[in-house]
Amino acid sequence: MSSHLLPFTATPPPQIPSTQHTLSQRTHIPSHIYKHPAAILLELCTSSKELHQILPQIIKNGLYNETLFQTKLISLFCKYGNLTEASRVFEPIEDKFDALYHTMLKGYAKSSSLDSALSFFSRMKHDSVRPVVYNFTYLLKLCGDNSDLKRGKEIHGSVITSGFSWNLFAMTGVVNMYAKCRQINDAYNMFDRMPERDLVCWNTIISGYAQNGFAKAALMLVLRMSEEGHRPDSITIVSILPAVADTRLLRIGMAVHGYVLRAGFESLVNVSTALVDMYSKCGSVSIARVIFDGMDHRTVVSWNSMIDGYVQSGDAEGAMLIFQKMLDEGVQPSNVTVMGALHACADLGDLERGKFVHKLVDQLKLDSDVSVMNSLISMYSKCKRVDIAADIFKNLRNKTLVSWNAMILGYAQNGCVNEALNAFCEMQSRNIKPDSFTMVSVIPALAELSIPRQAKWIHGLVIRRFLDKNVFVMTALVDMYAKCGAIHTARKLFDMMNERHVITWNAMIDGYGTHGLGKTSVELFEEMKKGTIKPNDITFLCALSACSHSGLVEEGLCFFESMKKDYGIEPTMDHYGAMVDLLGRAGRLNQAWDFIQKMPIKPGITVYGAMLGACKIHKNADLGEKAAFEIFKLNPDDGGYHVLLANIYATASMWDKVAKVRTIMEKSGLQKTPGCSLVEIGNGVHSFYSGTTSHPQSKKIYAYLETLVDEIRAAGYVPDTNSIHDVEDDVKVQLLNTHSEKLAIAFGLLNTSTGTPIHIRKNLRVCGDCHNATKYISLVTGREIIVRDMHRFHHFKDGACSCGDYW
Repeated sequence: MSSHLLPFTATPPPQIPSTQHTLSQRTHIPSHIYKHPAAILLELCTSSKELHQILPQIIKNGLYNETLFQTKLISLFCKYGNLTEASRVFEPIEDKFDALYHTMLKGYAKSSSLDSALSFFSRMKHDSVRPVVYNFTYLLKLCGDNSDLKRGKEIHGSVITSGFSWNLFAMTGVVNMYAKCRQINDAYNMFDRMPERDLVCWNTIISGYAQNGFAKAALMLVLRMSEEGHRPDSITIVSILPAVADTRLLRIGMAVHGYVLRAGFESLVNVSTALVDMYSKCGSVSIARVIFDGMDHRTVVSWNSMIDGYVQSGDAEGAMLIFQKMLDEGVQPSNVTVMGALHACADLGDLERGKFVHKLVDQLKLDSDVSVMNSLISMYSKCKRVDIAADIFKNLRNKTLVSWNAMILGYAQNGCVNEALNAFCEMQSRNIKPDSFTMVSVIPALAELSIPRQAKWIHGLVIRRFLDKNVFVMTALVDMYAKCGAIHTARKLFDMMNERHVITWNAMIDGYGTHGLGKTSVELFEEMKKGTIKPNDITFLCALSACSHSGLVEEGLCFFESMKKDYGIEPTMDHYGAMVDLLGRAGRLNQAWDFIQKMPIKPGITVYGAMLGACKIHKNADLGEKAAFEIFKLNPDDGGYHVLLANIYATASMWDKVAKVRTIMEKSGLQKTPGCSLVEIGNGVHSFYSGTTSHPQSKKIYAYLETLVDEIRAAGYVPDTNSIHDVEDDVKVQLLNTHSEKLAIAFGLLNTSTGTPIHIRKNLRVCGDCHNATKYISLVTGREIIVRDMHRFHHFKDGACSCGDYW
């Protein structure tokens, strides 16, 4: 867009001859009526309250039936939205002149429903009242505001039959109606046929294109408008700046800003607010803040734009500081302000400030605003208080699709998978149709269950809802199938997608990595780098993790170096943790420890946890002890890391230190997370904990497992009891045989037919003994057993595992 716009040339609107009977034509009004104090008071009236204070004087002085007062009363009652009282004045008048009808219609159009306004318009026709052009502009605006295309077209027809098809004001109303009804092509056709167009007409079509998402077309129209001699005014600027923001065309936005300064519009609050919004959405929040701070006057919309700018740029703390400044200056927040603040609290995970905003919602009586309540549900969910979110949702009247989506996502984000699925099913039972956002919320919940049957069910629903072309829904399906063990199905969907987002590539790269297909993951990553979609920080994390699971150390080192050097991506704590895991799993423990010491940021639990896990694998008690002590400084209350250190000590026969760790755990009340394995049989999901006897088939399971262990022992299996201590050897073996995954596998084998794969979901890392035993079980039974633990997949078949014993 050119910054050199043509100078303004004012063209006065054409005079439209009035067709109505004027008040002076219809009746002679004595001069004492004009000069009556009540008449003067009506002229000075500024509110409905003042009008009701004047009304008794009019009645008391017998002026209620005077034409002047009737006309003025109807006009004022309509102006203040009191249509019932306007009708009480209007209806008794025997000889109604046209101007009264026009005033009443204007009142209906501004303060009543579309049905009521059209009904009164029909009455006007019945009463032979000749319409004027403004009757149509009011009705067209009402049709546009209600997105009622059918009746908008009917009014357009009346415009034509009434002889106003070439009237500038009427046709501008027609253009506006079609634009608001999202028929932008029809709007443009009407605009293009107009023999003359004023600035209002140009602004209407420009705004129409911008609001319908055709930002570049809106900008092109501004150029054309300038070429035809119309200089953009403040309304034009306010219309096109959102279009610039939507397209992130910062250079054009800066050119518009330059024009604003030359035209002297910078003092207009709506223009400055639009500039704040534009710069924020174009990623220049600092410039937006300079404009915001320079504003002499700010409306609540100005504050909202600045708060939203900080939120969208990822600076939630900045958003909350502006929100607090707004409150300190005594500006009353709107529903939009509150939603922005809640979004910021959610991003920060700041429960206390979130509760403060919740109290503000109650004080402002915004608890009936469903959009605000939806924001509260999201905030509490992200602040890990899904229980409060659920209470709000339960008590929410008039739940919208967005409400259901927020609650389902909240459950899914907090690991409440069953609750998420129950909410989804209840939503469907109420005949509320899911959209793409619903699917993107519920599919990850199903992915966590890792149940192939339900994966196929939700995939079918996506197809039936015609959502299988949505890139985000399809990405969720790719991720779900990968997490359900169906990596080949995931790749088929990936290859079928016409459009791929960076998260689509991330899902597939990560999927291959978690299945131990590191080389394929690296090949896909290299393919991605050759295309137009650039990898982001998550892509590199997925690639590093894939290298770690498959022992591709050199490739991982290259990727880590390339992050910052070639893509300008600064490594986060997760990236450093992945690198330590990569080096540690490969046995390069000293190199991993040196890497930690040289980190430019202070190492966190992710980093030291990866080091501790590697020391457990490679039986290095010295470095394991160092890593564990650093973890205990950061989080002394995690029992899992204490158990891991105790096992490292036990492997090294350092029994005094084992006892010391156990004593600390007992005094602190720390416990290890119990192992749990899930297996799906038929339509049910069965849970097993180590040593559990609560399952209805427990006796049968244990009897079968005893026979199965004998068979795998005969095939060469030797129990690994290194992780169990302080009990006799035979007891150690018994304890190993009651691990949750062994129980789940035995149950699966008992309740499925020969040749059926067994899918197991484990909440912890698979232990060495269970991994070895499952290989032998797959050999002696001829079954494929797929186990998904907390880190990756293990595909057991014919006595071997897909991980190659590298996990």
